[in-house]
Amino acid sequence: MPNLIRRRELLTFGAAAGLAAIAAPAWAQRLDIWEPRRAVLHNLHTGEAFNEVYYANGSYLPDALAEANRVMRDWRTGDQTFIDPGLFDALHAIQQKLETNQPFQVVSGYRSPKTNAMLRSRSKGVAEHSQHTVGKAVDILVPGVDLANLRDAALDLGAGGVGYYPVSNFVHVDTGRVRQWRGA
Repeated sequence: MPNLIRRRELLTFGAAAGLAAIAAPAWAQRLDIWEPRRAVLHNLHTGEAFNEVYYANGSYLPDALAEANRVMRDWRTGDQTFIDPGLFDALHAIQQKLETNQPFQVVSGYRSPKTNAMLRSRSKGVAEHSQHTVGKAVDILVPGVDLANLRDAALDLGAGGVGYYPVSNFVHVDTGRVRQWRGA
C-alpha cells in the first residue's frame, strides 16, 4: 500500500507540474525550455539538503519535485504539500542572476494552516492567507550574498511577492501576485 500511495503522489505531482508548465507566467516563459534547471536548497531547521535537476528536456521531473517538496515541508508538523514548480523556477532564475552556486538557506517553506495560525497569533507580520500555506512561498537567504542584493534580484525577476526582512535576515519570495513590502 505505501508504494501505491507514493506512486499516486508522484503522478499527481507530474500532472500538476505539467499544468504549471502550460500556464507559465511571462517571466518563466523566458527560461530556455531545453536547459536543465537545478534547485539548491538547505533547510535550516532540519539540516536536509536538495541539490538536483528538477526540470530537464522540457519537463518537470516528478521524483525530483517530490524530494524538493519533502525538504520544503513544514518542519514543525512534518506536513508537506505540492510546491508550485514556478517557485523553483524563480529560485533558479534568482540564482543565475546572482551568479552563485551557494544553496538557498530555507528559513520557511511550506506552512500548514495550523503552523500559520500559531505564528499569526504571535506576530502581526504573518498573513492570514499566507502563500506559504498553499506551497507558493519560501523565506530564504544565501551565504555570501548581501540580503539587499538577494531582494533586488527577486524584484528584478517580477515573479510574485517579495518581502525584505533585514532584521530577521531573510527575503520572502512567492509566486502570488507581484508586490513588495518591508518587514522586520
